[in-house]
Amino acid sequence: MPIPTEPIGSIPRPAELQQAMAAHAAGNLGDKELRALQQEVVRETIQRFEATGSPVITDGEQTKPSFISYPLAGLTNLAADGVVIPFADGHTRQLPKLAGGPFRYATHADTYTREAKKLATRPVKQAVIAASAISLIYPQEGLEGYSRDQFVADLVAEAQKDIRGALDAGAHNVQVDFTEGRLSVKLDPSKGLLRSFIDLNNQVLDGFSDADRSRLGVHTCPGGDQDSTHSADVDYADLLPDLFRLNVGNVYVQMASEKDRPRVLQIIKDAVRPGQRVFVGVTDPIDPRVESPEEVRDRVLEAAEYLGPDQLGTGDDCGFSPFGDDTSTSRDTAFEKVRNRVEGTQMASEKLGL
Repeated sequence: MPIPTEPIGSIPRPAELQQAMAAHAAGNLGDKELRALQQEVVRETIQRFEATGSPVITDGEQTKPSFISYPLAGLTNLAADGVVIPFADGHTRQLPKLAGGPFRYATHADTYTREAKKLATRPVKQAVIAASAISLIYPQEGLEGYSRDQFVADLVAEAQKDIRGALDAGAHNVQVDFTEGRLSVKLDPSKGLLRSFIDLNNQVLDGFSDADRSRLGVHTCPGGDQDSTHSADVDYADLLPDLFRLNVGNVYVQMASEKDRPRVLQIIKDAVRPGQRVFVGVTDPIDPRVESPEEVRDRVLEAAEYLGPDQLGTGDDCGFSPFGDDTSTSRDTAFEKVRNRVEGTQMASEKLGL
């Protein structure tokens, strides 16, 4: 069987969609008009994704405000002054803060899966946000009448519903986005925060059978927004051994942009558990240069020196536009990188006799 290859998630949104979303947020565009444009953009995105030859596609997250905030958009029990995420180039992103309970998702990922399935002819992958990321909205000072324990119980239930809904909607598999994992080591070098995140996410995963978990995965990267990262300076050696404790069948690891890939691949080889498949990143969404199929092939063959065919897959390092307003990469560049990832992975499979 050829080495499997999958996208990570987002594709840059067209300028007209970004403008329409801003106009809608400002009250200058109606729901019906925005919805019509969104449907057309999702259709075009899926058509272009399928034209790359990718055996598994996504909807490009065209209608998500961001990879992290889709469950929160529209909630009325949030305040604006939440956790700030600093990026290496100086820009920041800020999460909202919960102002009162109970906590419920405003949107579950199955809504995206169902819409994409109507249009796609290939298997559709669905990305969801990790419960650990959403846990950051609970205020450190607590909330009167709504304890952190109550919040965590509600969060776990909502995160399980998010994953279950996508599976039931027919998702090929579900990827849990966990970029805060690497960042947590930067914030707390003792790794106490990381391990609390792992434990929380495993609480969510405990709600699924072994068969379900074989279709679940976790994605790690150092962030990727406006061509900048938030935690690339954190050594993977401080993250990966704990990451592989997550009870998932697939692990998606940013690798193309790593400076010492052989060292990281050895860490992965030592940490991966039986039955887990590692999808190594072979294209870098932050790099404007498009990797050639031959370059992708060589990166796959490098990874194959450490992981056998039954434990190896390929992907992109990150989504190309995790936040809806990110214009740092063009749609044409993103799809060309996807096309070359698919071709290069096939070339490597043939070289390996698969």
